[in-house]
Amino acid sequence: MKKVKKEKRRILLDFCEEKKHNIENYIKKGGFKALKRILKELKPDEVIEEVKNSGLKGRGGAGFPTGLKWHFIPKKIKPKFLICNADEGEPGTFKDRELLEKAPYLLIEGMTIASYAIGAEKAFIYLRKEYPLAKERLLNAIKDSIKHNFLGNRILGTKFSLDIKLFVGAGAYICGEETALLESMEGKKGLPRLKPPYPAVSGFLGYPTAVNNVETLCNVPLIMEKGAEWFRSFGTEKSPGTKIFSVSGAVKRPGIYEFEMGKITLSELVYEVCGAEKIEGVFPGGISTPPLKHGELDVSCDFESLFQKGTFLGSGGVIVFDREIPLIKILRKTAEFFKNESCGKCTPCREGTLWLWQILKEVEERKISKEGLDLAIEVCEKIKGKCLCPLGETCAISCEVFIRKFREEIEGEI
Repeated sequence: MKKVKKEKRRILLDFCEEKKHNIENYIKKGGFKALKRILKELKPDEVIEEVKNSGLKGRGGAGFPTGLKWHFIPKKIKPKFLICNADEGEPGTFKDRELLEKAPYLLIEGMTIASYAIGAEKAFIYLRKEYPLAKERLLNAIKDSIKHNFLGNRILGTKFSLDIKLFVGAGAYICGEETALLESMEGKKGLPRLKPPYPAVSGFLGYPTAVNNVETLCNVPLIMEKGAEWFRSFGTEKSPGTKIFSVSGAVKRPGIYEFEMGKITLSELVYEVCGAEKIEGVFPGGISTPPLKHGELDVSCDFESLFQKGTFLGSGGVIVFDREIPLIKILRKTAEFFKNESCGKCTPCREGTLWLWQILKEVEERKISKEGLDLAIEVCEKIKGKCLCPLGETCAISCEVFIRKFREEIEGEI
């Protein structure tokens, strides 16, 4: 996609060129340069410290500091595992797919560096079944990386060895939650685990495991090549670096874009960059994030600013909606998605999302009206704070905020 004004491409730098997924082209562009230096010059703790100093936060939704997550991995327990969470199931989010298809070697290098840092000799990519092209290119990238000795035994003549395997999931949204992902990889039903213990202590097969998002790991080679200070020169003090946004919905120019954290507002992204016209609101990070009305979009796109607005950056899946689709339908479909994807392990989520969907369906069909919206809010209140994992929680928060903000418009529709 052609670069637009205000974009600060770092991960997407070479996306407009052909054959980006070719290893010779990646090496020619400076690929694996960071890995070569690290294996010869740096100790694992020094790599972790550099990533901590960079301030890199997880780009999968939660925004947890990456270096700190690696720091929690016990040093004396073996084996250890690294897992790349490529189970991109959030509606409106498709930035990881672009990275997997067009920058697989950047991911491989990032995973190798991360594995060296935490002392893992085995790593996995947990991929959605719906991404066949990504699967093909990742398998080729792993094979070519082994051929060039960037993976496998005694990488680049050092004592460090790493085996990366591709694990294809069945497409369950719940498996994007890291402990459900681990259960799935162990051959069990993808149900969330009770935490603690956290994966850093007891993860895959009960051993220490670091789980990182695709975009997060793709930032690692850039940080290790150019330094933490370079990475901090972009974005804000608390949200350094760049962020990839996948924009869809009621816009003329949907697609993926990369901007410095906090250097563009949601309004600029939606109207100026993506060509939206008369809209009603925006989900800033996928449907699991509370929506903002059209008059609330003058907010910087970073973790802290959006949190202060009562919502989240999430995975960066910006969904823009207008009145072409009735708001009650958008609300009902949101609840329906979470109802369908609930794993059923905990009662508040299993029963709550079902009741919420049924109530909103009756409101949409005009069987009940205003009292139905009051009842839906009451159900959301009963769900919040009582679920085993974030699925039910985010459904309740997102739907409740939607009702409260767009109640007048919804009542006008019904």
